[in-house]
Amino acid sequence: MRLKLNTAFAGLGAAGTLLLPALVLAADEAPKLDTGDTAWMLTSTALVLMMTIPGLALFYGGMVRKKNVLATVMQSFAITCLISVLWLIVGYSLAFTSGSTIVGGLSRAFLRGLTLDGVHDLAKTIPESVFICFQLTFAIITPALIAGAFAERMKFSAMMWFMALWSLIVYAPIAHWVWGGGFLGDWGVLDYAGGTVVHINAGVAGLVCALVIGKRKGFGTENMAPHNLVYSVIGAALLWVGWFGFNAGSAVGASANAGMAMAVTQFATAAAALAWMFAEWVTRGKPSVLGIISGAVAGLVAITPASGFVTPMGSLVIGIVAGLVCFWGATGLKKALGYDDSLDAFGVHGVGGFVGAILTGVFAVEVIGGEGKKGLIDGNAGQVLTQLWGTLVVIAWCAIATFIILKVVDALVGLRVTNEEEIEGLDINLHGETVH
Repeated sequence: MRLKLNTAFAGLGAAGTLLLPALVLAADEAPKLDTGDTAWMLTSTALVLMMTIPGLALFYGGMVRKKNVLATVMQSFAITCLISVLWLIVGYSLAFTSGSTIVGGLSRAFLRGLTLDGVHDLAKTIPESVFICFQLTFAIITPALIAGAFAERMKFSAMMWFMALWSLIVYAPIAHWVWGGGFLGDWGVLDYAGGTVVHINAGVAGLVCALVIGKRKGFGTENMAPHNLVYSVIGAALLWVGWFGFNAGSAVGASANAGMAMAVTQFATAAAALAWMFAEWVTRGKPSVLGIISGAVAGLVAITPASGFVTPMGSLVIGIVAGLVCFWGATGLKKALGYDDSLDAFGVHGVGGFVGAILTGVFAVEVIGGEGKKGLIDGNAGQVLTQLWGTLVVIAWCAIATFIILKVVDALVGLRVTNEEEIEGLDINLHGETVH
């Protein structure tokens, strides 16, 4: 570029000499698409989509009773389709345009202005089309996680209405608050890959759903054991592998930060799986398959907000704490409060997301990912307080908005299937199909 400009302005004398530096600077500052970054982000996008279909679909599908397995995997698949269309229409614009500090604007509704080589300010080395799809995969899995809390009892029509409204009223604004130029980002809240935006958000929404819809018929008296844990193990394994796209992909490039995010994700996940397994072994006499895979997911959840900010030793502690606390959340807390969170969406994602968000403030290291982050000085009380405030704001908005959306949907189409449909199973009654 410099050689071409020199040649072009060679005959302009002093005027050309004065103009040349400014033109070279402008050319150097123009966005430059990087093929390595783009390749990694294409891969990460595919990995995160794999987390929902087939990862979460299998993970949840194996944990329900056989009469509800098709209805459960259908939820993940239908949500993927629904949120993809809504993201194109308005979701992306609400989350990632400037607008205000509360919510984005409508300038990119229907993806107006998207060009082949255009970029977003948050990802200047990859095409904006790739950034849009990467962020879409996060918008897909968040509401899909909620479905675990009301599994085996919500109408399919109600689920579709709820997820559509929730994604636009709850997910998109909160994504904007943290990542899109909103007030939580301005406060200095750290959430590298979605501990607050995805997991606390989904977990709290799941708890509200479980409370509003009520318990499954026979809860506490009938056997509601998982019908096929092999499906769930395969699903958990796909989630674990896909999570490298989730966390390392949030570096938005093939960089050293991506490498560290991948490493700490692996260590935290393994530590949490072992912590849950040993806790169950000690308290219940046997280490279960369901326990170790639930612990792994708890570790993945907890390291998500911290993955771009902590060292391997920090990730080890986060994993151990998450495994133990989420084991309590999915067993002791649920039993004490008596709610029916069918597949422990709150116990794992809500509790694990909160643990991870707070411990991010404890173990964050400036030299890894905190450069320029407001107030961050290698894990300090101020950052912990900032993290706490951020989580409380998200919890409050998510809980209130979710409750209102559920009441509106209930008034429109009704939330719950009939007693007869629930007893016979959702597969045959909602979809006209069964697994033999």
